[in-house]
Amino acid sequence: MGKEKIKEIIDKCLEETPCEVCVHLDAPMKDHTTFKVGGPADCLLRLEGEGFTSFCLNILNRCRAEKIPVFILGGGANIVVSDKGIRGIVLDMGAWKGGNTPVTASTKDEIIFKSGTGIDEAIDTACAAGLSGLEFLAGMPGTVGGAVWMNARCYEREIADVLSWVEIISRDQITESEYVMKRVENKDGAGFAYKKSPFQKIDCIIINASFKLKKGDKEKMLIKSADYRKDRDKKGHYLFPCAGSAFKNNRNFGKPTGQIIDELGLKGRQIGGAQIAPFHGNIIINTGNASASDIRALMDEIAIKVKEKTGFTLEPEILFVGEW
Repeated sequence: MGKEKIKEIIDKCLEETPCEVCVHLDAPMKDHTTFKVGGPADCLLRLEGEGFTSFCLNILNRCRAEKIPVFILGGGANIVVSDKGIRGIVLDMGAWKGGNTPVTASTKDEIIFKSGTGIDEAIDTACAAGLSGLEFLAGMPGTVGGAVWMNARCYEREIADVLSWVEIISRDQITESEYVMKRVENKDGAGFAYKKSPFQKIDCIIINASFKLKKGDKEKMLIKSADYRKDRDKKGHYLFPCAGSAFKNNRNFGKPTGQIIDELGLKGRQIGGAQIAPFHGNIIINTGNASASDIRALMDEIAIKVKEKTGFTLEPEILFVGEW
């Protein structure tokens, strides 16, 4: 499907469901990911303002009818985009942000965030409202939507611990019906697991997420958030372009993945511009000129060596997206 057809569909959707939209053809995805790699997207749409959900419903249904793929982009913090880029439309959620506290007495300890809200912005909003529970995510790159989709976890806590409900646009996978708005309740973490959420199994866009929090001391919350950010800084998370942990941890292995890779003497190993961080075995960094292929080749090599030496099968945490 050519870019002219894509542009025609976008124009038609804007006529029917007006929305503030920035349209970028051949958008270099290296400018939209924390790894700073990736070829061009045929079309990147950044949406904001009123009419957002109506436009999303319209564009998804039209793209489905025309068999145009749509990729949902949050903060670009956990992905490697192919050097060939992404075909179809990339729907950038980054401008759909903000949070609010419902005014009803029954939900006074709840905050609803738009899915494009940055993690640190969400934490600052919660702290300002005197509501505690999100501090463990402080310093994590990415958006609320991405964190919910991935069931982000750190410091022995995860999103499912505080998530109340999620509003999504989804399609029934059985009837293949059109995309519709739907609210999904978090019932005692059902469908969630380590770095997994029920949203990974369905065709959907996360629009809003609500969190049940607890009243807390603002000063203590700010100190705790700052401590978590300092810890990430100390571990080198911000020194180079990267995507955090390359592989998931598996408790059955008896030790963290980073330690396994360290013990095999792989720290510092490099392919092209991609390197296993000298300071952490489970972080791959872009030293400045890495390609997506370099990163994938290095991850493949790590997985093979770990399998050969230990028998463990590593599961990537980073998602490889686009045209490989």
